[in-house]
Amino acid sequence: MPTFDLSSLPSPILIAGDATTAYRDPCAVYDNGVLHLFYTLVTVETDGAVYLYLAKSTSTDLLKWSPPRILTRRNQAENFSSPGSIVRYNGEWVLSLQTYPRQNGEKYANDTARVWIMRSGDLETWSEPELLRVKGPDVPDTEMGRMIDPYILVDKDDPGLYWCLYKQNGASLSSSRDLTIWTYNGHFESGENVCVLNEPDGYVLFHSPENGVGIKRSTDLRSWTDAGTLTLGQADWPWAQGRLTAGFVLDLCDVAGVEAYVMFFHGSGPEDESVIFDTHACIGIAWSYDLAEWTWPGKA
Repeated sequence: MPTFDLSSLPSPILIAGDATTAYRDPCAVYDNGVLHLFYTLVTVETDGAVYLYLAKSTSTDLLKWSPPRILTRRNQAENFSSPGSIVRYNGEWVLSLQTYPRQNGEKYANDTARVWIMRSGDLETWSEPELLRVKGPDVPDTEMGRMIDPYILVDKDDPGLYWCLYKQNGASLSSSRDLTIWTYNGHFESGENVCVLNEPDGYVLFHSPENGVGIKRSTDLRSWTDAGTLTLGQADWPWAQGRLTAGFVLDLCDVAGVEAYVMFFHGSGPEDESVIFDTHACIGIAWSYDLAEWTWPGKA
């Protein structure tokens, strides 16, 4: 029986990185008493080669997490990673993710980075990744441009309409009714790793500026108003003082023992993320009851 109790968490760190491993870009979904946490797993091999994977862990109490389970193949030309969101479509779970190619020794993804989806009936067994042609079905792969960090959501007023936001020229926006044929709808100013909540008064977007988790609000997904930047307990967290970023917010207000909006994020430190990009990153947690005030384990 799941027993969630935010007050029992001893640390804001849920999963800790080390000198050869980083945990980045969290994304989560709650189903039937189990919290499924997906993330980028970065490994540095003995020869210094860096590989990125989509991986997942599960928990029924937020305290104990299953060991990382890798869901994608070992290939630096792909480096599937950065899960963005999980939605339901035609009776399946659909997870959005990116490729982050670094096969030539690049520190950051090259221009062949694209956005994809995977499908599952049970959140455990996943299909092969499918390329999202978010610039339109007639735009060749080679002309789509570098894009990362996809996030798919359902329109708040039209449950048959899906939106995909992704990092290109700020945040770009495409729409679809079948997750196959997409129409490009322009772009707006934003950082990376977007996450969007459907709230009664509109959309709340979380994104990653240079540091922290930025917040924007909108009623139409096109015109946005800045609503501040969160850095949580970063000043007191050596493990996140390099950078705190990639906030993903999950509405668990109806889950007993949680009853809050829960933010998963990753922190790098104490050096700046530009120094330790591939190691030491940890996944952390914070929560809010109103999307205004945030708290975390150990907050004074």
